[in-house]
Amino acid sequence: MIRLEDGNLQAQIDPACGNSVRSLRLGGEEFVWTGAEKGHLDGIPLVAPWANRIDGLEYFANGRKYVLNPALENLRIDANGLPIHGLLLFTDAWKLVRQDARSVTSRIEFWRRPEWMAQFPFAHAIEITHRIRDGALEIETAVENFSDEPMPLCVGFHPYMRLPGSARDDWRVHIAAREQVILSAKMVPTGERKSNPLPNPFPLRGAALDHVFSNLSGEAFVIENGRRRIEVRFGPKYPVAIVYSPPGGEFACIEPMSALTNAFNLEYAGIASGLQRVAPGETWREIFSITPVT
Repeated sequence: MIRLEDGNLQAQIDPACGNSVRSLRLGGEEFVWTGAEKGHLDGIPLVAPWANRIDGLEYFANGRKYVLNPALENLRIDANGLPIHGLLLFTDAWKLVRQDARSVTSRIEFWRRPEWMAQFPFAHAIEITHRIRDGALEIETAVENFSDEPMPLCVGFHPYMRLPGSARDDWRVHIAAREQVILSAKMVPTGERKSNPLPNPFPLRGAALDHVFSNLSGEAFVIENGRRRIEVRFGPKYPVAIVYSPPGGEFACIEPMSALTNAFNLEYAGIASGLQRVAPGETWREIFSITPVT
């Protein structure tokens, strides 16, 4: 476990378990939820090389169809039988690049793993820098494309956050988005959008959130209870947000995404998905930040 510290803000990152953030404490109070059973999501993990769901075991990239192979036993499958959240959630393949008291950079060389390349055959590497400064945890991601053709990019993070000293039903969420993306019964975008209908702030008491938003305002997403708050700010290359908080849970997730769920197949179908591409030999880079306030 790697510990970062700047004043009364501390973070812990675990490169041996997906390079996930395992703790973010301000003044000794914990703002990251890590209460899941082994093999289930918590903390702040990267979701890559695809974020959220693909609508089947086939996907399209650069006009070609690729087929996922369940026999490799490295796919996560959701309740509807769809592959979800990529391949890297719990891997120990991250290598330390550099570290100081306030930041750490780790790298994973995706192209070295045949079982990953068999599912997503675009040679690339990912570097993540976790950095504490100005009272915030910044997470900077760089994706370098070694392939001879453009690499489709649909990555993101799944931060599980909590407000210490209070119950989830007492929290409110400020959703900094103008549009809600319409989802099918299998939680896949249909191609339709509507004006964001949710009140701002949105009280979580008795409510379920598993919503996708686009046309972000550029303001911070916020979880607050009147005494404590968490502010989440997205860089411009994260044009999509997912907000997830099931009733009965102890967390709320505000998830920065580089494209819509199922972006590979939406793009092929001619539906705007926000899918980005990394040109051969180029590097995509973006930051999001989490600021706890007491």
